[in-house]
Amino acid sequence: MIHLNLHDETAPLEQVILGIAQQFGGAPPLEEVYDPKSRKHLLSNTYPQEADLIRELDAFAQVLEKYQVTVLRPTNIPDCNQIYARDIGFVIENTFVESNILPLRAQELQALESIYDQLPKGSVLTLPEAVHVEGGDVMLHEKYILVGICTRDDYPELITARTNPQAVAALQANFPQKKVIGLEMKKSNTNPFENALHLDCAFQPVGKNHAIIHRASFVHPDELAWLTGLFKAENIFYITDQEMYDMMSNVFSISPTVVVSDPYFTRLNTWLRTQGFTVEEVSFREIAKQEGLFRCTTLPLSRRS
Repeated sequence: MIHLNLHDETAPLEQVILGIAQQFGGAPPLEEVYDPKSRKHLLSNTYPQEADLIRELDAFAQVLEKYQVTVLRPTNIPDCNQIYARDIGFVIENTFVESNILPLRAQELQALESIYDQLPKGSVLTLPEAVHVEGGDVMLHEKYILVGICTRDDYPELITARTNPQAVAALQANFPQKKVIGLEMKKSNTNPFENALHLDCAFQPVGKNHAIIHRASFVHPDELAWLTGLFKAENIFYITDQEMYDMMSNVFSISPTVVVSDPYFTRLNTWLRTQGFTVEEVSFREIAKQEGLFRCTTLPLSRRS
C-alpha cells in the first residue's frame, strides 16, 4: 500500500513516480506537438533521441535513490511519451487528484493503473470533465494551493493552456482547509519565450522561504506582487526570459536543503549554494527540449511531514 502525504514542495521526499522514456514514440508529427519548444526542435531537426532521454532520467533516478527515495516508474506503453509524470496527476495531503489532461495524452493515465491498485480506497479524486488541470500548474505552499490558470477567450484554441479557472473552484471545494489562489499565466502556441506552459515554468519555492520567479510570465502585476510578497526580497531569485526558456525554475527539491538542478544553470546553482543549499547536478538538456524539466518528470506521492 502506498501512503500518500504531501503538504508542500520541499519537505523530505519519501516516494515519487518518475517518468520513463522507453519506446516514447520518437519525433511526433508536427500536428501532434503540444508545446512551442518541441515544435521548434522538431522543425530544426534537433528533437531529442530516446537513448539520451533514458540516460538523463536514469541519472536523475540515481540521485533520488542516493537520498533513500523510493522511485516508482509508470508501466511502459509503446509509442507513448511518458516522460512528464507531473502532468497526469498530483497529490494534495492524502488525496491523489487525477488530472483532466489533453486528449492526445489520455493514454498516459493507463500507465498508472498498477500504482492506483496500491493506493488506499477512496483516495483518488476524479474531477468533473469541465475542470481542466495539470500537475505542473499546482503548487502547495503553506496554507495555499497556488494554481496557474488561463482565462483568455481563445482558451479552446490554446494547446498550451492546460488549466482553467474551474480548477480553482473545484480544488477549493475539495480542500476547504486550504486557500486556493489562481495566477494567470502568459500563453503562446508558437513562441516559447512568451509561453509559461505551467506555473512551475515560472515559479518554484525552494527550501523553507526561498523562491525562483520569472516575473514576465505573470499576466497581472497584482498577482505577481502578491506572490513575491510571500517571500522576503533577498530570498527570491529572479530569472531572465532566456533562463525561463531554459526551464531554470523547474528544478526539484529532495528536501528543504537539497535541490536537483542542471549544471547548465550556473547562475542559479551558485546562488543556491550561497543560500546554504546542496545542489545535485544532473544534465537534462535533452529532456528540456520538450518544454519540461525536473519537476515536470516527477509526481511526488509522499514527503515526510
